[in-house]
Amino acid sequence: MEPLYDYAWLIPVFPLAGAMLVGLGLISLNKATNKLRDLNAVLIISLIGVAMVMSFALLASQFQGHPVYTRSFEWASAGNFHLNMGYTIDHLTSLMLVIVTTVAGLVMLYTHGYMAHDPGYVRFYAYLSLFSSSMLGLVVSPNLVQVYIFWELVGMCSYLLIGFWYDRKAAADACQKAFVTNRVGDFGLLLGMLGLYWATGSFDFQIMGDRLQELVASGAIGGGLAALFAILVFMGPVAKSAQFPLHVWLPDAMEGPTPISALIHAATMVAAGVYLIARMYPVFEHIPTAMDTIAWTGAVTAFLGASIAITQNDIKKGLAYSTMSQLGYMVMAMGVGAYSAGLFHLMTHAYFKAMMFLGSGSVIHGMEDVVGHNPALAQDMRLMGGLRKFMPITASTFFVGTLAISGIPPFAGFWSKDEILGATYAANPLLWAVGFATAGVTAFYMFRMYFSTFEGSFRGNDLQIQKQLLAAARPSGADAHDDHHDDAHSHSHASKPHESPWSMTLPLVILAVPSALIGLVGTPFNNYFEAFISAPGHVVEHAHEFDLNEFLIMAGSSVGIGLIGITLASLMYLSRKIDPSAIASKIPALYNLSLNKWYIDDIYNSVFVVGLRRVARQVMEVDYRVVDGAVNLTGLATLLGGEGLKYLETGRAQFYALIVFGAVLGLVIVFGIT
Repeated sequence: MEPLYDYAWLIPVFPLAGAMLVGLGLISLNKATNKLRDLNAVLIISLIGVAMVMSFALLASQFQGHPVYTRSFEWASAGNFHLNMGYTIDHLTSLMLVIVTTVAGLVMLYTHGYMAHDPGYVRFYAYLSLFSSSMLGLVVSPNLVQVYIFWELVGMCSYLLIGFWYDRKAAADACQKAFVTNRVGDFGLLLGMLGLYWATGSFDFQIMGDRLQELVASGAIGGGLAALFAILVFMGPVAKSAQFPLHVWLPDAMEGPTPISALIHAATMVAAGVYLIARMYPVFEHIPTAMDTIAWTGAVTAFLGASIAITQNDIKKGLAYSTMSQLGYMVMAMGVGAYSAGLFHLMTHAYFKAMMFLGSGSVIHGMEDVVGHNPALAQDMRLMGGLRKFMPITASTFFVGTLAISGIPPFAGFWSKDEILGATYAANPLLWAVGFATAGVTAFYMFRMYFSTFEGSFRGNDLQIQKQLLAAARPSGADAHDDHHDDAHSHSHASKPHESPWSMTLPLVILAVPSALIGLVGTPFNNYFEAFISAPGHVVEHAHEFDLNEFLIMAGSSVGIGLIGITLASLMYLSRKIDPSAIASKIPALYNLSLNKWYIDDIYNSVFVVGLRRVARQVMEVDYRVVDGAVNLTGLATLLGGEGLKYLETGRAQFYALIVFGAVLGLVIVFGIT
């Protein structure tokens, strides 16, 4: 197997090569490259397929016990400073490589159907391939500097993909919002990196953790300073993984095409933040303040995302807030020391959330023939309903994902979420209470989404609802359209939606398998996942006794709260025995709080957008009146002085002598008087 490890560096290079070849073709031979649509798609998908095969081979090798493999070379040196670059293959790396390549490959296959008529079809494939390459490069990075390089590349690719339809104002605003918000977190990450290097003299994850622990124990640096460095580093994942308070970019990222929404939310950008927390675990675990900060940030985010999702009517934004909530679970798990549980949920969530996002794209694809290409109509669940009759494959796979995320056994989400809740209860019962309540809310809003979309009667032909939604839509939304069909079809309407083509439904069926079954590798009866993925420097105890009663109590309570949420959703949105609007009218404050996303976006707009513009205007006024005024006054004085002096410069010696005599006489008079 050694040759496989020697060439493991090719895994991120293959999709990079695809992106470069297609990109160069678009730059140099644009028309010819765009005509060869299928050939470009086959090239990109084949290259990610090769990377996927290599990733599975590495995972199998690591599972069989191959030692950690690291290969590096000196990239920069100056005096005592030496910086190495390279790649490392261990259990965590091999697992993440499989997750990223499988999800990216299926998203690329799905893209062939979803973007079939979009004029930017080839460009989109080039961006997807570059995005996948950036994430794979981040995963294999052996030190924090290399992680940071690929971290920024991932951010750049997300900017390009969220703003793919850049001629739409909503998409242009969304990609800028994502980019700026992530710069805030990345600045903290950069400061934390520099602080840790100043303290430890290394960018290696394990060395940083060991040396920082020694320095704090010896009193060489204070615990508060070490905590500051750790929390600054954590700011990077806070932004990348959409944790409160830097979560505001994630729902707006839905302005990009649906395939990239699936890739961002499942296996690339948001997963990068949780992955970095896992890599930095040797640093975080010895700093209680940092661990508490991580845990509570995750808990608050989990509840915040779930509480907002319950009032969302846009199917993609509902899933976006769901992702934010589930990421909160992962971060909370890392904060309470449940390293393997957090990564287990990262893996299970990647598959069922990718499936649900692609499912939402299939729904939108079917709805557009009925209501047109305006997302204010095609993505609104109030115009859906009864789609299971028209889209059985999409409905069935979406139902599997709904059961998985709601924590219903034996689906994947049950095992990973239950493990997180169990570990959280042992560490901090108050955190567990937040996570437990969130589990019930999650089941409610996910089944609300499923019932509103796939059950009941179809509402897409109701012109009155369409007019109401268009009237309520924001101006940019009213003009926006998902332009992945010919303009000739943009106004054609059918009476009912249709199932998506095989290129879109096949990835859904494939993803449904791990969504249902992959959780079985991490059951408490025989936790293969925990045995494979353990925190750095920790040895998993296999001899501990499994307490069946404790498991039944914890699992039973989490399933019970989930069933309560499902029951409420069915009463409100399936049987219609409870009127949701009547409940909303009784608690208007809470309803408006959720509907307006806790007013966080409004606060940020008032403080940062409006406030900074006001400050900028004041600065401009000072610049205009004071700075420019001083410069202009200096210039005017020089001009007037020059104009006046030129009359004294006659060139006649007698005149100059007269001036000198007058000056001397004046001095004599002045000093004579004094």
